[in-house]
Amino acid sequence: MRILGISAFYHDSAAALIEDGRIVAAAQEERFTRRKHDPSFPHNAIAYCLEEAGITSDGLDHVVFYDKPFLKFERLLETYIALAPRGFRSFKMSIPLWLKEKLFQKSLLRDELKQFSPDFDTGRLLFCEHHLSHAASAFFPSPFDNAAVLTMDGVGEWATTSAAMGNGSRLEIFQEIHFPHSLGLLYSAATYYTGFKVNSGEYKVMGLAPYGEPKYAQLILDHLIDLKPDGSFRLDMSYFDYCTGFTMTNDRFAKLFGQPVRSPDQLLTPFHMDVAASIQAVLDEAVLRLTRSLARQTGSKNLCLAGGVALNCVANGKVLRDGHFENIWIQPAAGDAGGAVGSALAAHHIFKGQPRKANGADGMAGSYLGPHFSQAEIERRLAAAGAKFAVLDEAAMLEATAQALAAQQAVGWFQGRMEFGPRSLGARSILGDARSPAMQKTLNLKVKYRESFRPFAPAVLREDVSDWFDLKSDSPYMLVVADVRREKHRQMTPEQQALFGIDKLNVSRSEIPAVTHVDYSARIQTVHRDTNPLFHQLLSAFKAKTGCPVLVNTSFNVRGEPIVCTPEDAFRCFMGNELDLLVVGNCVLQKEAQDPALKVDYSVGFEAD
Repeated sequence: MRILGISAFYHDSAAALIEDGRIVAAAQEERFTRRKHDPSFPHNAIAYCLEEAGITSDGLDHVVFYDKPFLKFERLLETYIALAPRGFRSFKMSIPLWLKEKLFQKSLLRDELKQFSPDFDTGRLLFCEHHLSHAASAFFPSPFDNAAVLTMDGVGEWATTSAAMGNGSRLEIFQEIHFPHSLGLLYSAATYYTGFKVNSGEYKVMGLAPYGEPKYAQLILDHLIDLKPDGSFRLDMSYFDYCTGFTMTNDRFAKLFGQPVRSPDQLLTPFHMDVAASIQAVLDEAVLRLTRSLARQTGSKNLCLAGGVALNCVANGKVLRDGHFENIWIQPAAGDAGGAVGSALAAHHIFKGQPRKANGADGMAGSYLGPHFSQAEIERRLAAAGAKFAVLDEAAMLEATAQALAAQQAVGWFQGRMEFGPRSLGARSILGDARSPAMQKTLNLKVKYRESFRPFAPAVLREDVSDWFDLKSDSPYMLVVADVRREKHRQMTPEQQALFGIDKLNVSRSEIPAVTHVDYSARIQTVHRDTNPLFHQLLSAFKAKTGCPVLVNTSFNVRGEPIVCTPEDAFRCFMGNELDLLVVGNCVLQKEAQDPALKVDYSVGFEAD
């Protein structure tokens, strides 16, 4: 049975194809259109999935959409009615769009799918509730036969938080918290208030938090969120504007904190860092209470997480260390893109009753589910783009790359199938020497063109992770934060300890300063020989040269651009920043060998993220 799952029309549109319960392919539309968080119908992603499976759309048994538009419209309408006459301007703008296209998404989907097959039968089209799609994306690919499942995001149709129990091929949601009460929207409100872009800047708030102190955590708990001991919660909506307005917060929110909303071009101050630290502390506490309650209710040893809030690796790390669950598995595409995978799996196992075999393996296959290119095709594409390159055998390519990294060069690394989800995991990555005190600043300012405070993740050999970090379990998807081991710390001087805010950034805190955050934590990716043998070999070669099995691993893109998809994307990005070396398949490109006329100005090419 072949089933295509689709996520679209909000943000991070994607498609995923499963065959007899196995994920064959999955990709986000943004990677093809080069429009970050592209919400449009995923024509390109669907075409890729069909090509990867070697079929046309006529070979699909079902197509599943990741939420139910009628229920979403019901929530929108009931919210406006309940709060009338407030929000009339917003109502007047959004309702015509709903009546024109969103309310009739079944017809819209049918018309879009007929571009792949003129005789597409709408009887093959199914709809899955948003939070069930998230829950299915977390449980069914997990290595567990049974598990508690927690989904947290902004909002689906009505649900913002849901608890489910998965057993074999069964998955049942048994508790929900409904809109407008939402941990995701609370965090997005803080994102908006601190001057970052909602639905893309939340990870900046998480990265900024360690520079501040949680001075306002109690203020948030006293005024913004009524958080119960079992993790259930309600927001005081008199401080928010997202139900009926055009912004996340209102004047009362700003008055509570004592400062206006930060504009994106305004300098970050210690105040904004303290707000970030405070909202992160509140989120951590809320998630811990929810997971502890879920552990008591279900008695399960296993926990699966999905939804946009599950991308908060700081909170995930606290849940792992809390110990109420022995095993935790997090969907790598935890946001809306992952709904494409979840809706397809829900259709297969729940709607169609097909059996599931949990054999201890991770069904996401390392999340390497996107397009790949043969060596011959890479050479042809790079040559057509005007690139100058040497073709090496695999051993020589790995040696050249490891040598460049050991010499503290910044390297673009493009190998195998593209990752599905927001993280680069060693297929479309920018790599650097984690031992370098200057690498974080270099990559942020000269390669990624983004804020200097943004942290980088360490990729570490799985067999060596416990030697360098306080982590004994797998973290293949860069979704868990843990501390650098104390014996790897560097002693700080009294002057360094007295530094405040961003001034903390330039202090080398450990033997791997490029990936050690100011609180000695790191967002870890464990690299496994079975899921990414080539990346594992590169790390092993680097370790042989340096004694260190850790590299900086960040996404292969610049600020505002989606992660690269094709060899041409990689070359264009290489020519638009200060990367020293580009490795695409067995092709090795030195920056100084390239035609200067092909240099690209990325400062005007993409919106700020």
